Amino acid sequence: MQITARKTWSQRELTKKLQLDRPERAPWLSWEHRRLLIDAAKTALAAGVCWWLAVRFGLHDGFWGAISAIIVLQSNFGSTITASRDRLLGTLIGAAFGFSFSLFGALPWNYFLAVFAAIVLCGLLGFRSSSRLAGVTITIVMLVQNISSHWAIALDRVSQVFLGILVALVVSTFVFPDRARLRLRDGLAQEFLVLGTFFEAILQGFGEKPSDNLPTARENALEYLRDNNALLEASRNEPSGGPGWREGLGMLAQFGRSTFDALVALEFAVRDSHNDEYVKQLEPALGKLASDIRNAFHYVAGCIHTWRFHHPPRGINLEADIDALEAQLTAVRHTGSRYSQAEILRAYAIQLHLKQIARLLRSARVETSRAIGGAPEQD
Repeated sequence: MQITARKTWSQRELTKKLQLDRPERAPWLSWEHRRLLIDAAKTALAAGVCWWLAVRFGLHDGFWGAISAIIVLQSNFGSTITASRDRLLGTLIGAAFGFSFSLFGALPWNYFLAVFAAIVLCGLLGFRSSSRLAGVTITIVMLVQNISSHWAIALDRVSQVFLGILVALVVSTFVFPDRARLRLRDGLAQEFLVLGTFFEAILQGFGEKPSDNLPTARENALEYLRDNNALLEASRNEPSGGPGWREGLGMLAQFGRSTFDALVALEFAVRDSHNDEYVKQLEPALGKLASDIRNAFHYVAGCIHTWRFHHPPRGINLEADIDALEAQLTAVRHTGSRYSQAEILRAYAIQLHLKQIARLLRSARVETSRAIGGAPEQD
């Protein structure tokens, strides 16, 4: 299928915009390298502060606070909160079980039962990510040889972990703060660009052999979906950042997943279509819809980047394209007896998936605009 797209942002141009308009730098000073240096500096600072506080106030085994700070300090604030919650819950449960089971029985049976019971409890309460940390804390409380009592060891362990978490949260909040919701916004904009690339690779296999970069485009889209899903979970632990931010980000993530599923379905429909003649009768309506879908991927990415969704794209009317395609389909239906059933079914599947993708893209803009409190203009 030959598609003539209107003038729009290229992926390279929009990708450059999505890098927060940072000036060009030498490769070793790229944003990813700067982020790596910032993360390393923040982690070292948190660990050093924990160790200094432990020495300053005479806390026993002050290295546990530094270890906790290193473990829970993540690349963004939301992930730090998640890791802090999991570590604190695991430590509290492990300290309580370790001390309680040390009061009766003899090693190794009481230790075995303590670990077993703590992991089961964490699982039943929905704290599976804390279960291993609970087992580690039980091991320290019950097995580490110390002149102090088990109760003192448990209390010291909790206080050290709490100190590490507190320092990590302070550092994450005030030292080069990085918010998961902002990372997710840019990640979703990139995701729709990558989904657009996947869409173009699929269409290259329509009427000819499949594109060589189709597997790569599909894998890139999957990678962005996974990364953005992790960022979405982290962003839920952060302040919303304004009206509709959390709802809008969650909605866009869902539209991205649904669009990927529709693209995979289109990929299957396009297979073995290189000799089909029936689908060519749907031109130029089919090609017009495909061209506007391609531009719509870029437009939605730009809307996410600017966080403005109420203006419809100029020159793109996906509902009008769908109406024109349906009218063309009705006009050529009487010619179906000339073609094979498989050929007709492929044509119907292709136009059906194209319409689904078009409506998902339109809904992504309109529904997100409503979620963040805007009144979307009709397109």
